[in-house]
Amino acid sequence: MHNKIYPLLFILFLFIDVIHSQQDITVEELKEHIKFLASDKNKGRFPGEKMNKKVVKYIKKQFKQSGIKPIKNNYKQTFMAQLRVKKNEPKKPKVKTWNVVGLIEGSDPKLKHEYIVLGAHYDHLGLGYGPSSKSDKVGVIYHGADDNASGTAALLEIGEKLAANKEILKRSVILVAFGAEEQGLLGSRYFVNNPIVPLNQIKLMINMDMVGRLNSQNQIYMGGAGTFNGGMELMKNLGPKHNLSPIVHSGSVGGSDHVSFYKKQISVIGLHTGGHPQYHTPEDTADLINYLGEKKVCNYIYDAIENISTRSNEINFIQQD
Repeated sequence: MHNKIYPLLFILFLFIDVIHSQQDITVEELKEHIKFLASDKNKGRFPGEKMNKKVVKYIKKQFKQSGIKPIKNNYKQTFMAQLRVKKNEPKKPKVKTWNVVGLIEGSDPKLKHEYIVLGAHYDHLGLGYGPSSKSDKVGVIYHGADDNASGTAALLEIGEKLAANKEILKRSVILVAFGAEEQGLLGSRYFVNNPIVPLNQIKLMINMDMVGRLNSQNQIYMGGAGTFNGGMELMKNLGPKHNLSPIVHSGSVGGSDHVSFYKKQISVIGLHTGGHPQYHTPEDTADLINYLGEKKVCNYIYDAIENISTRSNEINFIQQD
């Protein structure tokens, strides 16, 4: 009898451990994602290249394992990207790349038809031949650990936690890993010009671009918090719970994928942990990520999404100068 009970107890404890790991954002999983995304073998995650496909496959697999469903039976939104070139260089042919899109449906019969988009771009600069490099090194890997493996890892971890707690959510959440951001916000531009759901049902877009280098003052920076009612107060008030000092701007809608949504009069928040000397150089590597800091940032964003998803009052777009 005892011999039968022990294996059953082991299986039960293993099951409980798996459930907890899905509900918690962990340093270990953030490290695992960033280590993969920023690895040498992925060669800087450049659009149109073989390793770009492998990164897309990885993100898709993570969505599926977390219980994040595809929209219209397809995680991939295919588009053609025009690659940027240096001045006086000939134009390159367009390449095929993808946005990776998943859905966590809200529980409220009415509000589930309203959407919060959580996004991060997964691409980077490849071997540094394009015009965006801040280094004179070419033919070497631009790892892009902070830009933006950190945001992609945050997307996967927050998505996993949201999916594990989906019964709490009233509004639905769409998760998007954007392609070709470094080529001119091409993935997000394609998404808003070819929407999978009606744009007027997207009430807020939250973008994470470089969230892996939290400083000693625990400052998380954001623009666009004034583009929806209650946004400024919410993003400030959530800081102390997570030992963060939010630097919150009502406007300052910066230069990442949330801009594409703002141009369509959709409320946005763009989050980052600040610039650093390794930006757009080969030295932006996984060993420089502040993983404990990124975990704080992820939980802060998770709480913001839960709050916005469950609020009863409408989410209204507010234009900022």
